[in-house]
Amino acid sequence: MIDLYYWPTPNGWKLTILFEELGIPYNVIPVDINKGEQFEQDFLAIAPNNRMPAVVDSEGADGAPLSLFESGAIMLHYADKHGRFIPADERGRAEVLQWLFFQMGNVGPMLGQCHHFRNYAPEKLPYAIDRYVNETGRLYRVVNKRLADRDWVAGEYSIADMAIFPWMRLWENQGQDIADYPNLAKWLERNNARPAVQRGLDVMADRIRKKPEFTEEERSIMFGAKQFEAR
Repeated sequence: MIDLYYWPTPNGWKLTILFEELGIPYNVIPVDINKGEQFEQDFLAIAPNNRMPAVVDSEGADGAPLSLFESGAIMLHYADKHGRFIPADERGRAEVLQWLFFQMGNVGPMLGQCHHFRNYAPEKLPYAIDRYVNETGRLYRVVNKRLADRDWVAGEYSIADMAIFPWMRLWENQGQDIADYPNLAKWLERNNARPAVQRGLDVMADRIRKKPEFTEEERSIMFGAKQFEAR
């Protein structure tokens, strides 16, 4: 059984979508990032970077439980373990991996900063907002161009699509007009049409924060002093 340490965010959705697509059982253990549960010592023993998602798999190949952090690493592990959503041939595998790492190194960090400065920063800084909105638009154009002649970013539907989709489905929060990216818009529709994707997005959907307001304690946990305490 897989214990999934989770909160309904783009990085969390990547794993619930993957597990639903694979059809494998998993047990959701909520990590309320607004309350600071990501800083508890039991969780840090699994995820030393104090970020969810993380997993503990009771069925490691050597018979001992296996813990993993970093969503991209977890996705790759289970795609390989089950032989699905990543090609076995060298060229196909490389194609998926480069787009998976594109998400990890670019889409997640840049769109995350875009979210922060547009929606959560207590002071609206035009330079920061413009910088990250523009970089987000650049990344959208990269994906839109990639999808001009294909349905999925790396050949067949893969963990690359599962990784990018949860971030780019939030285009309104990132200051983007989806009409500017017609190929990407159709790709979002194809993702949304998959039943496993909808099941993944539904996990703890009632806990999604509807408004960007934070209490002072929550703001300290998410963005301030508590976030940067030595642990």
